[in-house]
Amino acid sequence: MLNNFFVNIKNPFSIGRVFCLFCLLVCTVVLKAQPKLSFKKQKENFGFVKKGEVVKIEFHFINTGNEPLIITETKGECSCTSVEFPKHPVAPNQSGVIVVLFDTKTVYDRQDRTVELLSNVKPVKLRFKGVVLK
Repeated sequence: MLNNFFVNIKNPFSIGRVFCLFCLLVCTVVLKAQPKLSFKKQKENFGFVKKGEVVKIEFHFINTGNEPLIITETKGECSCTSVEFPKHPVAPNQSGVIVVLFDTKTVYDRQDRTVELLSNVKPVKLRFKGVVLK
């Protein structure tokens, strides 16, 4: 029986199988250890506002993963949008708020905008819309 074991170890195909199994196990563990960004809502409607107002929209989230969430950057569609986000890592099961400030000084009529969040998870798009009255 012991001779069979050594014969199988010397077989390069068996070593390859063991290596592949080891790699699969490591990848599974690494993939499971990730942050996960969960929002209550990813779309908000701010309704009707007068031109010149600054609209404040809050997007509440929770890190439902098992690793800290790190938001690194945000991308708005125009200079009329600014975003405030946690600059520190958000621990697992902790919550946070993304605050979008939309300055209506240079826009009017129907508005439908997105903000993209870049972090250590896949990019997330937040959407807000409403009507700016003259």
